[in-house]
Amino acid sequence: MTIRNFEVFAQVAECGKMNEAARRLYISQSSVSQAVAEIERTYGIRLFERLGRRLCLTPAGRELLQHVRRLLMARDAMDQWLEQAADRKIIRIGASLTVGTSVLVPLLDRLSAQDPEIVPEVLVANTHILEEKLLRDDLDLALVEGKVSDPQLTVRHAIEDRMVLVCGRGHPFYGRNAVALEELSHQRLILREVGSGTRAQLEDQLKLRRIPFQAPWTCYNTETVKAAVIGSYGVTLISERLVREECADGRLWACTVQDLVCGRFFHLVVPQNKVITGSMRRLMDLCTATDGLPDKI
Repeated sequence: MTIRNFEVFAQVAECGKMNEAARRLYISQSSVSQAVAEIERTYGIRLFERLGRRLCLTPAGRELLQHVRRLLMARDAMDQWLEQAADRKIIRIGASLTVGTSVLVPLLDRLSAQDPEIVPEVLVANTHILEEKLLRDDLDLALVEGKVSDPQLTVRHAIEDRMVLVCGRGHPFYGRNAVALEELSHQRLILREVGSGTRAQLEDQLKLRRIPFQAPWTCYNTETVKAAVIGSYGVTLISERLVREECADGRLWACTVQDLVCGRFFHLVVPQNKVITGSMRRLMDLCTATDGLPDKI
């Protein structure tokens, strides 16, 4: 049964005549009769009684009319929403914490400069959570620093990033240009939560080299990580973008770790077979631009 059948029924109920309903709907009277008869035949109920030259609703018909009116109102509301939604350029964007802190706002500023009508809806979380959201179609795309391995997601390099080891004033590493990876076995590590790409990068390398390590701090945001390092509670591996201010005023010191791959890319992640809108394409192009964007953010 289609909504059109019920729309025809409601029109007949309103005007009480088949021919008048046909005139209002711009269809033939036989089409009106057929639509009403199909409802009655399918559900085994009688909707109208003929009194003189007018059709009157049966008790079942009156009750059905209430349901049909609600159905048609819902359809009209949906049509109105779809018309408005077609004009709204919404992008549901996921960003891992490092990305959200360091590069997302400048990217969105550039996107807005290109098209002020684009409306970003943003979720900042760790890579694992964003991966789940993408697979459930709760997000259109995501920019992350962590590894994404699900075959249903397409991953490409986007913005280049560099990791550094940072410590606070008074730490033995302060002032050094580099430390050996093995030296981290004697240090208290301040790490992000499990599921963070930054944490995974360091842990993978330490486990690969069979270097024991201790991580007494687990933090869900970078500000806590930096505060703990400044307070001399340990050291951390972090994106260079996130500590430029603290390193500039001497609260933190950044150095490289020998035998550790510190260069990396933030990854642009999109579900496979995703319909790419014009707004999404603009943002994706900005993320993968070769005009020096990574250095300017």
